[in-house]
Amino acid sequence: MNIFFLTLIIFVILYLIFNWFVKTSSAKISKSIRIFTIALSLIIAIVMAYAGRFIFSLPFVLMILPLIKTKAGLTLLQIFRIWSLLKILRNSGRFNFNNINSNLNTQNMSKEEAYKILNLDSKKKYNKDEVLNSYKKIMKKIHPDVSPELTRLASIVNEAKEIILKDLV
Repeated sequence: MNIFFLTLIIFVILYLIFNWFVKTSSAKISKSIRIFTIALSLIIAIVMAYAGRFIFSLPFVLMILPLIKTKAGLTLLQIFRIWSLLKILRNSGRFNFNNINSNLNTQNMSKEEAYKILNLDSKKKYNKDEVLNSYKKIMKKIHPDVSPELTRLASIVNEAKEIILKDLV
């Protein structure tokens, strides 16, 4: 029932806008669009001033990055995958953003963690080619040649690949 009323309201508003658009001159339409653009810009400026502390939050950055042409050519889905990989590693204690020197791997990686890191289902059986394809997809984005800051992350992905390949034998 709510969808019906919402649809009805949208159609009435669209009808009124189109009706006004047909009956007015191009000069009035141009002036109205200009006023609307200025008002919208002011509203966005006020919202940004109020919400400025959130402007560099992760969701905002994820929304903006696809609009920026990056050197690596990352898409939003690939960035989200790298972010989820970092989240898995941070939760397991294998990757620390604050102190690079404390990232020494003092514990062994479990098979479950290795499958999560390579974005594979641990309950499913994979062959060597499928594991290597998944590994290559991830390494294309986090290889140290692409970004030297990701050296530790690349070594963790290498370790995950080795654990899964040993598990296949």
